Amino acid sequence: MNKLLRSIFAIAALVSLPVFAGSAQNTEIKYSVETVEKFAKNVEHYAANEGARAFIIARVGRAEKDLPKGIKFTHTAIAVYSSITLESGENVKGYAIHNLYQKENHLDKSELVIDYPVDFFWGVNSLKVGIIIPAPNVQQRIIDVIASGKDKVMHNENYSVIANPFNNIFQNCTEHTLNVINSGIYQTTDIEQLKANSKQHFKPQKVKASPFKLLLGNLFMDDVSTKDHPRKVYTATFTTIGQYLKNNELLSKAVVLKSDGTISQLL
Repeated sequence: MNKLLRSIFAIAALVSLPVFAGSAQNTEIKYSVETVEKFAKNVEHYAANEGARAFIIARVGRAEKDLPKGIKFTHTAIAVYSSITLESGENVKGYAIHNLYQKENHLDKSELVIDYPVDFFWGVNSLKVGIIIPAPNVQQRIIDVIASGKDKVMHNENYSVIANPFNNIFQNCTEHTLNVINSGIYQTTDIEQLKANSKQHFKPQKVKASPFKLLLGNLFMDDVSTKDHPRKVYTATFTTIGQYLKNNELLSKAVVLKSDGTISQLL
């Protein structure tokens, strides 16, 4: 009987829970290889033409109609202009993307992975990208954090898609991105200090889901937990990072670029 009840509640969780922003790495391609390659190249060209040496990048990995209100993208990472060695041994210039991805067989754990634009967009549900270009001095500080390996120091492998950005109990891709940005801004990897600074200056996104749905997520989804939230559930998102930089005059540009070349302002 207990197994039957658990099965019923598990089905209810899958049906009624909003689709949260996950950070899976390996997903099935939904567009032709040529289409994805062209889009990835267009994204690189746009960023390069804007003079971006480092920028925040986001993709849509789930059906947009299923995303919680206020959440526009499902995965956020940092792209850094780098020297890249191809399989042929040739060295080329391009953007390397620094991600926090969920582990394939342990969705409540994460790892830091470097991939490239084609890989990044391989399994997207929608061919559009969010691009946040910080001010040049912030770009350089982000590059310095990653080049020195300090991004790894701030990695917490305990993963929740709705991680609270004001503590370090769990972490998701967007919170890790925020940590790296703030580490560059404040010149520290002290997590307690970074969280204190975030509480003072960063405004997260409220997750609009009923307590019952969140309870179901806690029970039946490995990568959903509210244990790090005191009461209401708030998390970092791509858009809230853009707003944070804008509010503190640390933003150069924040846009959404689509496969047809359409560019719209994010904020």
